[in-house]
Amino acid sequence: MFELKPLHHEAVASALEKANRYRLLNEPGAAESIYLDILAIEPDNQEAIVNIVLAMSDRFGKDYAVGEGHIKDYLSKIEGEYERAYYTGIVYERRAKAVLEKGGINAYELFEQAMEWFQKAESIRPAGNDDPILRWNGCARIIKRNKLTPREMSANDFIE
Repeated sequence: MFELKPLHHEAVASALEKANRYRLLNEPGAAESIYLDILAIEPDNQEAIVNIVLAMSDRFGKDYAVGEGHIKDYLSKIEGEYERAYYTGIVYERRAKAVLEKGGINAYELFEQAMEWFQKAESIRPAGNDDPILRWNGCARIIKRNKLTPREMSANDFIE
């Protein structure tokens, strides 16, 4: 098989710019690949870690799979309790929107999870940063607009 070629440390800044541009162009797979190259040589690069989480969650609405375990692995590497809570909320929000678009089963519960993470982020946010409030309100509006309600569980839902 092919052996991946390592990025040079001097190329990290321009690679980050390129990957961010791919995300903006709605090419999350290309962006994710570049972030993986960056993380291969700088495993603690916070910008790459945050953005790979965003690139992976950009793919939720697409028709190809995204491993939840991988996203959780990267979320756990985000430094700072606020940042980890905030980006975890974004992952749940994006998953909820993708589920809603495909029929909505469990969308309410996913939005609820997102809102819980945003509420946690709000409680520890830096002064003057109302981003988690804006995201929480956005989720609440989507729930109201779409008249989402908690899913009624049957006995079969509890069987594993």
